[in-house]
Amino acid sequence: MTDLFSLRGKVALVTGASRGLGKAMAQALAKAGATVVLAARDTHRLAAVAEGIVGAGGSAHCGAFDLTDEGAAIAVVPRILERFGHLDILLNNAGLCMWSEFLNSSTEEWRRTLETNLTAPYLLAREAARPMVAQQWGRIINIGSYVSVLGRERLQAYVASKHGIAGLTKSLAGELGRHGVTCNAIAPGFFLTDMAEPVTRDPQRMQVFTDCIALGRWGRPEELAGAAIFLASEAGSYVNGHVLHVDGGVADVLSLRIAVSS
Repeated sequence: MTDLFSLRGKVALVTGASRGLGKAMAQALAKAGATVVLAARDTHRLAAVAEGIVGAGGSAHCGAFDLTDEGAAIAVVPRILERFGHLDILLNNAGLCMWSEFLNSSTEEWRRTLETNLTAPYLLAREAARPMVAQQWGRIINIGSYVSVLGRERLQAYVASKHGIAGLTKSLAGELGRHGVTCNAIAPGFFLTDMAEPVTRDPQRMQVFTDCIALGRWGRPEELAGAAIFLASEAGSYVNGHVLHVDGGVADVLSLRIAVSS
């Protein structure tokens, strides 16, 4: 049964792999047996992540590039094919979150967020899908958010991009599924990462968010490991076009910290 979750012999590209959720999922894929190509802009952080994976007995290689550079994004898949001969898993994790009041927001913030969170995953999925279709097997996993189905004030670009990820995922699932390539999304909730530091460093603000989580706590990055391995492996072979919420009960649960007596 455990062979269902094995990724031995698979090659995976993980973006935003230098820290946080991307790092945790890259480590998980490597532990399951995949050769992982780590992508982000910070070469030093990537090298440290790769060193940790190799030290734990896994296989990892660095592929630093800027996601918003279209030419660089298009070039990464051919480089992987040249080195390894195939690409089996694409995990589009890298993301940008910029807060701004709508009336004072800028088109530059909007453009940068959409380019990073939606255009780059589209480009990488398009390029990765070509060899996957040719080999009649592939897994594309996009990282959305609980705001893929909900709204949040002062996050208009981020919310729009994550709604777009859900739509892109479903569209690709419909087109690629008949070629043996599945496309799904993972929608994380509140996780203890450096991206969340503006909230987590303020105990009162953090408690407000914690009270919205049915499990009553924030997620740990390693708690995305199971979802990533499931969707990347044969265990998830008949799951396609799905948005899997890993949020402790946020997007689908109304959690109110009040006592109700009968």
